[in-house]
Amino acid sequence: MTSSAQLGFADVDSWVFDLDNTLYPVGSDLWPKIDARITLYMMALYGLDGLSARALQKFYYGRFGTTLNGLMQEGKVDVEAFLSFVHDIDRTTIVANPALAAAIKALPGRKLIFTNGSRSHAERTAEALGLGGLFEDVFDIVSGALVPKPEPGPYDAFLKRHGVDPARAVMFEDISRNLVVAKRLGMRTVLVMPPAGAADGREAFEIADAGTPEHVDFVTTDLTAFLLGIAAAG
Repeated sequence: MTSSAQLGFADVDSWVFDLDNTLYPVGSDLWPKIDARITLYMMALYGLDGLSARALQKFYYGRFGTTLNGLMQEGKVDVEAFLSFVHDIDRTTIVANPALAAAIKALPGRKLIFTNGSRSHAERTAEALGLGGLFEDVFDIVSGALVPKPEPGPYDAFLKRHGVDPARAVMFEDISRNLVVAKRLGMRTVLVMPPAGAADGREAFEIADAGTPEHVDFVTTDLTAFLLGIAAAG
């Protein structure tokens, strides 16, 4: 039988999870709702029509890592108002995932969320997924001084704030480039991908190409099964 040592997780004591499109599937309507709210915010802020606002939004997102970061470069945003507005979405369409909750609960050690979103969004979404109370803390975009992944700064700040030893940590992400710094720091890395043929609301540049990059240790299309496999390996 395969052991957790053979899998490479025997000494892990910190389990670090991205939120959006990682703890819930990319086919969920959650991210498209946030995406649409960002467009509405841009329309109101700049007085633009929907197409122009969305084009600027996507330029900021691709160039600066988050639309918020792009707006900050322009010096034209109320950060608190932006985060509150874009994350003010209906979460009743989220289906609780008791199997994932059980898998996360079974992991030995600490569980943390590391997201480019807000703390409130992470907490409310985790609660809707049935994952409330399973995570020690949330390291959000504000915790990272409003600098988003994949920039190195928030990773260093995350490790320092939570006293995480990267050599004993693993990070789960749906965007491959967000694992580059994690791997460089010594963390094990797991890329969470949608099953073949599944709906995918992410941007084209966020979707991993075929093959496994050097900075990705493991790839899974089923986070729950992957975590249960680690727990079963003991």
